[in-house]
This record gives sequence, structure tokens and C-alpha cells, in this order.
Amino acid sequence: MSGASTVLYDAPGPKARMRNIIYTILFAAVLAAVAAWVIITLSNLAELAPSKWKPFVTENVWTTFLLPGLWQTLKAAGLSLVIALPVGAILGLGRLSDHVWIRWPSAIIVEFFRAIPVLLLMVFAKAIFVAANVGSADNRPLLAVVTGLVLYNGAVLAEVFRAGVLSLPRGQTEASLAIGLRKGQYMTMILLPQALTVMLPAIVSQLVVIVKDTALGSQLTIAFPELLASARTITANYGNTVATYTVIALIYIAVDLVLIFLAGRSERWMRTRRGGGKGGQRGALATTGVMAETEMGVPVVDQEMLPGGKAPMAGRFSRLRFVLNNP
Repeated sequence: MSGASTVLYDAPGPKARMRNIIYTILFAAVLAAVAAWVIITLSNLAELAPSKWKPFVTENVWTTFLLPGLWQTLKAAGLSLVIALPVGAILGLGRLSDHVWIRWPSAIIVEFFRAIPVLLLMVFAKAIFVAANVGSADNRPLLAVVTGLVLYNGAVLAEVFRAGVLSLPRGQTEASLAIGLRKGQYMTMILLPQALTVMLPAIVSQLVVIVKDTALGSQLTIAFPELLASARTITANYGNTVATYTVIALIYIAVDLVLIFLAGRSERWMRTRRGGGKGGQRGALATTGVMAETEMGVPVVDQEMLPGGKAPMAGRFSRLRFVLNNP
């Protein structure tokens, strides 16, 4: 291997570099040709005419259609996330239970709702609400959308929680059991705080999915007046299909970018607040106050370094030291 090689492959030679440049130029040319064809086609159909875009620079379209639809989208997504997070946590912890009568029902529920399309869950939920006369005709579409999103995303988040807990070093569980903590104690005080930082990117990705899946409520069988549903009214009034869906797509992209930005800031804040910085494993271990001390070759934690500086079993031990394996 050459001096400029990486761990997995040799650095490309002159011929390989030339091929890469040629492939890049060809791909860019094809992409430019496709973009030009799309623009010319839309221009010939008068879809790019200024009159098609003019409604979006007037206040009436935004206040009458787009902003109310965006509010309904954000409301449904927010309610779904607030409910789906605890549901996912309960099901995820249920799948980690030592009791078969808890673990198996949790697994069946998770796999069942993960296998059903979200739209089908929404349709069934609305049919049930209508048959049982739950709510009013105005709020049943919102209830159906939230129910479908909670059932599906709660099952997905359950796997996220389970994977986050299982990704932590096994030694921390063994050390917690060694000093007499019950499963509920070490799960809430030691494992879950560390797993939360690990799970945050996946939770944010699922939040983005929830925001986009609210558009399924615009189907006529559900008739939820969210952002995408407002497109039908706008296009019916102005006949600007391309312009309308382009603007709505940009709104979805803007909302998702804001969520991703806030999640990134939250993740960095959680790591730095606990003294982990960007140091990966040390950031995770700092969540429960794990120090780099060694006593007889084994890392330990003082009770004063636990969250809040309080011992979880005060009164039982005057000096509690968790024995943890250093992964």
C-alpha cells in the first residue's frame, strides 16, 4: 500500500483520478440536461409564469390557507411526539423486562404496529371514533391522525429505546447489580440518562418522519385540514399546481431543518453539560458521574458524583461506591 493510502483502500492513482474526474463531469452534464429539460417543459406549460407565483406574495393566501394548515400540521406532530415518547419508552422497557408476561406482549404490540401502514391506522382509527361516537365531527380527523402516528411511531421509538439501552456497556448493569440496586433503580439512574444522549439523533429523525406523515391525514377518508390539504384549495382557486406544491415542499424542508438544528444544539448541550464534550464514551459515562479513578485497578464512582450530588440509597450506606467496568 502506498504512503497516502487509507485503512481500507489505496489512494487512487493518476488513471483512477482521471476516471473520477470524467465520471463527475458526465454526471454533472446529465444532471444539468435533466434540470434544463424540466425547466423548459414547465415553461412551455406556463407553470413558471409570474402569475402562477403571484398569489404567494399576497397576505391572503398565507393567512387563509398556508399558516392555518401549518398550525394543524405542527399541532398534530407535537401531540403525536408527546404521546409517542412515553409509549415508546414503556414498550421499549417492557421488551427488556425479565418477566416473560411483560416482555412477550410488548414485543407483539411493537411488531404488530410496526408492520401496519400509518395511513391504514389513521383510517381504522377514524372509523372506530365515528362508530363509537368519540369526539365531534370537527376534531375526529385530528384524533385519527394523532392515534395513527402514536401507534406506529410509539412502536418504532420502542426499538430506539431498547437499542439505546442495549448499546451501553454490560459492565454498568453488572456493577449496579453488584451493589444491590434493583432493575428499576439502575435503569432510571444509570442506564437511561446515558442512553438518552445516544438515542437523541434517532428520536429527532423520527420526529421529522412524524411531521411528514401528518400529510397522510389529507386523504379524503380522513379530511384532516393540515398543510398539504390546503394545496388542493389553492390549486383549485389559482390553477398553479407546480408553484403551490413547490412552496409547500419548501415549508416542510424549512420545518425539518429547524428541528434538526435544534436537536443538534440540544445534543451538544447535553454532552457538554455533563462534562463529556465531544468525547464519545467519556461523554456517555459522565452522564451518571463516572470518574476516571481507579481503586485496585477497577474504575469507581463516588456517591457525591451522582446526578444532583445525592446518593440514591442514602441512609443505607454512609459511603456508596459503584464498581464499574471500564469498557
